[in-house]
Amino acid sequence: MEKTLQNKVAFVTGAAFGIGRATAIAFASRGANVVIADWIEDDTTLNEIKKIGGAAIFLKCDVSKASDIERTLNESLNKFGKIDFAVNNAGIEGQNALTHECTEQNWDKTININLKGLWLCMKTELPIMLKQGSGAIVNVASVAGLIGFPGLPAYVVSKHGVVGLTKTAALEYAKQGIRINAVCPGVIKTEMVDRVTGKDKLVEKQFEDMEPVGRMGTPEEVAEAIVWLCSDAASFITGHALNVDGGWLAK
Repeated sequence: MEKTLQNKVAFVTGAAFGIGRATAIAFASRGANVVIADWIEDDTTLNEIKKIGGAAIFLKCDVSKASDIERTLNESLNKFGKIDFAVNNAGIEGQNALTHECTEQNWDKTININLKGLWLCMKTELPIMLKQGSGAIVNVASVAGLIGFPGLPAYVVSKHGVVGLTKTAALEYAKQGIRINAVCPGVIKTEMVDRVTGKDKLVEKQFEDMEPVGRMGTPEEVAEAIVWLCSDAASFITGHALNVDGGWLAK
């Protein structure tokens, strides 16, 4: 693959698995140096990048803790000197429950990771990019950030918040060389979806039938959209929530 992002640096949270892993590998395949940030210590992403001759480091990070994010980004700067792209992907699905049955513990944990954690990442990434005078941020939301899903009140609220925060920040920094967008994946074949379906073939079929294209998406398909949004090919795009959903929201 052409090294179109040579000498660039990408910071990706939740990069040990799923969409985050595919995104980290996609950046590396184009020549970018990659920071793999995740609270789970897993070397799979790092090893995959090394196999293709890429440069990357793994840093343990709990995005719900401001001190963790600050430490991780400082270590990233010490290693690579800058952050050109930030992909705020870390998130959880939370527990399935109706709104009146959703526990305060589930609400707080889901919001703290999916929304507050993403804001904390941006709060630390933006000063770096402002100092550089350039940068691109992609926040990973969900189709659940654009429509409602019964039984997932905390998750839906968190992802709606991600879309709203993306649009607000995009307006705030549009004239300062920083573009901020979001992707809204549909049903993507990841570990998160496997937990929801329990890998039950009948349940998986139900999910596939929800998609107009008749299948789940792959992490790599979302990763391609993320890398494109970060690239110069999307230089006039900011404040946009891009559906990567197999036509789900066209129904």
